[in-house]
Amino acid sequence: MPQPGTPLAKLGFLTIGLFDGDDPGPGHRSTLEVIELGERLGFDSAWLRHRHLQYGISSPVAVMAAASQRTSRIELGTAVTPLGWENPLRLAEDLATVDILSGGRINPGVSVGPPRDYDDVKQALYPDASDREDFSYQRVARLLSHIAGEPAASFKGTVGFEEYSNQVQPHSPGLRQRMWYGGASLSSARWAGEHAMNFLTSSVIRAEETEDFAEAQRLNIAAFRAAHPDGDAARVCQGLVVIPTDSATAEQQARYAAYVAARTPRTAAPIGPQRMMFARDLLGSSSEIAEMLYGHAGFREVTEVAFALPFTFEHADYVQILTDMAGKLGPALGWTPVSPGR
Repeated sequence: MPQPGTPLAKLGFLTIGLFDGDDPGPGHRSTLEVIELGERLGFDSAWLRHRHLQYGISSPVAVMAAASQRTSRIELGTAVTPLGWENPLRLAEDLATVDILSGGRINPGVSVGPPRDYDDVKQALYPDASDREDFSYQRVARLLSHIAGEPAASFKGTVGFEEYSNQVQPHSPGLRQRMWYGGASLSSARWAGEHAMNFLTSSVIRAEETEDFAEAQRLNIAAFRAAHPDGDAARVCQGLVVIPTDSATAEQQARYAAYVAARTPRTAAPIGPQRMMFARDLLGSSSEIAEMLYGHAGFREVTEVAFALPFTFEHADYVQILTDMAGKLGPALGWTPVSPGR
């Protein structure tokens, strides 16, 4: 449990990969450049959000494939891929392929549930089966079985000159141990633990036993580890929006403050029928943010983080934030950058 003096083990960052719908190329290239910068700065991991029918990354697997060829060490993850949009067998093929290409560096994070605004998209997504699709945890279980190499077909052998496998190909050993579940509730935390996944907990969770965000996050982490075969050693990664300002210009600091102020009202109380809670964005110098984190009950339960970059900032802002994270905030949390040779 991180306390002042206990080093943070892994530092990562999360980006939405924003782009201009009329000219999407520069935004995607900016995302790849940010990942390359993260590797040079010594980050352990870079994570991609997943957005459908919006102006953010819709195909993180493709972006991870591109990033894997521009980098050599940094781990690449998704936080998270909503499986309601995916065929588990096809996704397993894509993930295994990218994992092979990356040298075993990807960390796929997934979640379940009906696609957002399903009524608006179901005829395009599942025109013949929109009312029969299973959006339960079974969809994750199917993906995990394919990733693990369990039989996906009833036939294995040779037909003519062609050889067929009954497993998803390629198979990437070790990928199953790097599968993550993005959970916002106690039930999802327990399910992820029972199925020996890793656990992603973000800045959006459900108010169940408390309306204190940090305490609710701590309870989710505890439920996950209590259900996991590895117990307290089970991997958890926390993702909060963190904006260090150590080297920010006065103009940047003003924009960052306005961004945080606009988003703060939603953190006052649970929202909607599912009682979703939003964490406050952490803005300030690295020493100030470190103090906030050490006072956060959720952070005190983790040794891995993937700090989320704000949605709408400019490329130069991300360079400044990542540089301060790696050079100031990480060391303030006891983290050591990964050296180029590792």
